[in-house]
Amino acid sequence: MKKIFATLGAALFALLSLSACGGETDGGLKKVRLNEVTHSVFYAPMYLADSLGYFEDEGIEIELVNGGGADKVMTAVLSGDADIGFCGPEAAFYVATGGTSDTPTVFAQLTMRDGSFLVGRHEEPDFKWENLSGKQILAGRKGGVPAMTFEYILKEHNVKDYTLNFDVAFNNMTAAFIEGTADYCTMFEPVASEVQAAGNGYIVAAVGAASGEVPYTSYIAKKSWIDSNKDTVKGFLRAMLKAVKYAMEESPETIAKGLTGAFPDTTEASLATSIRSYQGIDAWAENMQITEASYKRLLDIIEEAGELTERIPFTTIADNTLVKEVYEELF
Repeated sequence: MKKIFATLGAALFALLSLSACGGETDGGLKKVRLNEVTHSVFYAPMYLADSLGYFEDEGIEIELVNGGGADKVMTAVLSGDADIGFCGPEAAFYVATGGTSDTPTVFAQLTMRDGSFLVGRHEEPDFKWENLSGKQILAGRKGGVPAMTFEYILKEHNVKDYTLNFDVAFNNMTAAFIEGTADYCTMFEPVASEVQAAGNGYIVAAVGAASGEVPYTSYIAKKSWIDSNKDTVKGFLRAMLKAVKYAMEESPETIAKGLTGAFPDTTEASLATSIRSYQGIDAWAENMQITEASYKRLLDIIEEAGELTERIPFTTIADNTLVKEVYEELF
């Protein structure tokens, strides 16, 4: 992965000029093109900011695209097809290792821990991570942050003789588990709760509760774009900070009503269950500021997995200036 990002960054920065915002809509709103790594209830505040009108209040219209992977998100940011990318900060430092004159900058984070849940084939009310010794687990693709985080937890708990099955594509893991592959599988909500409700597995642990604080998903843009669009960035952050507060304080049932437009094929009851799960693990960063300590833990996780060749300094890829300013203005 790191080689892909480094090569991609060097090539694109050599070829591309600076890009501006996506322009204005017919209603006079500033269009901001946002490319998300995947579409998930884990990112509920982002969809609430739209459905509750917080973006519109800031004169912004979000054009949301599902990138389908951090590499594709970063490609869109670097090429100018997206103004803001939403993915793990590792995408930014993989590009930074290739050397750029316009570093992709993490200007805020949304989720501050892994959002997956471990599903097993049996109820385990007294689950311990040591139970995974000798077991096979579907935990994501090799080199991906979900899999690396999971393995980091196992090593922290001194679990031996486990097998991480990398043969199944990330999007096919749940189906493979239901069909009989592996002893355990990590799943995001609402999938985990739906699998349990259907009797196809049992949630035994929250991965994020064990991993500690990690800047799991963040907002990234080229430094030149941020510098040229500071008012827009601050408006975006005002909307998001209000939505995070709403998601942390309102009832799951109330929040679910605001998510039906973003998840039309998911019932309100299922959405509420998912929100309750994420509120329970303190999934979202209240002030949306990425911390150096959590960034270093992410580097430790990637280094432990053998996927890191250089520890890019925190200040090279992260800048909390604007989000700190907006947070202090609001709260």
